[in-house]
Amino acid sequence: MRARTFLPAALAAALITLTGCGTGSGADDETASTSPSNASSPGQPSASPDASDTAATGSPAPQAIRFTATTVDGKPFDAKTLAGKPTVLWFWAPWCPKCKAQAAETAKVAADYAGKANVVGVAGLDRNEAMKDFVADTGTDGFPQLSDEKGEVWRRFEVIEQSRYVILDKDGKTVYEGVLPGGEGLAEKVAGLTG
Repeated sequence: MRARTFLPAALAAALITLTGCGTGSGADDETASTSPSNASSPGQPSASPDASDTAATGSPAPQAIRFTATTVDGKPFDAKTLAGKPTVLWFWAPWCPKCKAQAAETAKVAADYAGKANVVGVAGLDRNEAMKDFVADTGTDGFPQLSDEKGEVWRRFEVIEQSRYVILDKDGKTVYEGVLPGGEGLAEKVAGLTG
């Protein structure tokens, strides 16, 4: 009987988190995990990489970036192209004011570190048309923006709320996961991985 009441409550709590815009606490968000988490190796590693798991460098791509997606413009995206450089994954939703506040700083970091680090937006929790409008309105079209309507990439990195960053080092290991209000501190985190 107890399991029956716990499950609906747990589902309701999860939906509340997903429909809000971040946690809103600020203080806890800034001190989010900076140590490796389960997101550093999503999915089960394959026993031996085959040709499809090989990055453009000819070396096996880290497990974390062995996925494909589609951009908001409908183009195919293979995450293995991110191999060998630090990568910022910015998880956002089109209707989220915190995400909109992060847009300018995220776009600046993408431009400032072009060629040294990857920045990829991962849009979710809405339809592709709204995602395209957000990209146009915020000027974040200078770096890839994935349309993750089904939440596959979000689940892969265990992201449960928008306005989150997942930062991977050049080896695909998660070195930061959390919220950076207004994108503050993002440039310093990327500089520490590229310097």
